[in-house]
Amino acid sequence: MHSPKHPSRRLLVAALAVAPLVALARPMQAVAAELAGERLADALDPLLATYRVAGEDGIARIDYAGWTNDPAALARLREAIAAASGARPSAMNDAAAFAFWANLYNALTLMVVLDAYPVASIRDIRSRGAGFDLKALFGPWRTKLVEVEGARLSLDDIEHGIMRPSFADPRVHYAVNCAAIGCPNLRPRAWRPETLGAALESAARDFVNHPRGVTLQADGSLVVSSIYHWFEEDFGGSEAGVIAHLRRYAAPPLAVALGDRARIADHRYDWALNDARA
Repeated sequence: MHSPKHPSRRLLVAALAVAPLVALARPMQAVAAELAGERLADALDPLLATYRVAGEDGIARIDYAGWTNDPAALARLREAIAAASGARPSAMNDAAAFAFWANLYNALTLMVVLDAYPVASIRDIRSRGAGFDLKALFGPWRTKLVEVEGARLSLDDIEHGIMRPSFADPRVHYAVNCAAIGCPNLRPRAWRPETLGAALESAARDFVNHPRGVTLQADGSLVVSSIYHWFEEDFGGSEAGVIAHLRRYAAPPLAVALGDRARIADHRYDWALNDARA
């Protein structure tokens, strides 16, 4: 009989054989989780290619009317959202989780608008099941739309409960699209972890250098998107912090115009639906 302090060669070989499997368990979970995120992105890409319309004014719009008349495309979007509910973003790396949540938010927003279309603004769609929450009267952001890892989630839950606190990255605001003209553009392709950093930087530059992001009035006063007012805490916590953020992404003409100013005169936002046929 072998002493417990000296395991047999057979037991040692068995232990060595199991060790790599234990070490691989977590990476395999991460790979499976990331594949779920890729499936969502893969489902969104052809839909965006068909129904996203790039305007000459630099604003991307959606052909909601055409999409609502395409039952197969509607079904593909619903199937993609349903499949995403089985994902495990907690097992993903940061880039994969960011891309997953942003894609899910954008897919859900598209579905909400398509289900209610025609509407003049997403704010015309009330939240369901939100009780006497005042914000529920002016938009769908409180409706519980999807279940992920056992939690029922609304659009607000995804953006403000998960993405903003988890990633602490102001570029979250360039990644999620609320179906309004005033919002940063819905990108032509879904977010992907392998290109996330470059794509977010591009999205930030596009918005900051568009009049929706920053406008210098004839009198020289600075008007910015209301996003920088509503979420000032994400952009440095002050007007000076917001301007520093804008300066980081400003093209040379705008950077020169911003100069060393530290005050913002006003903020604006256009809630009209980003409808290609409006």
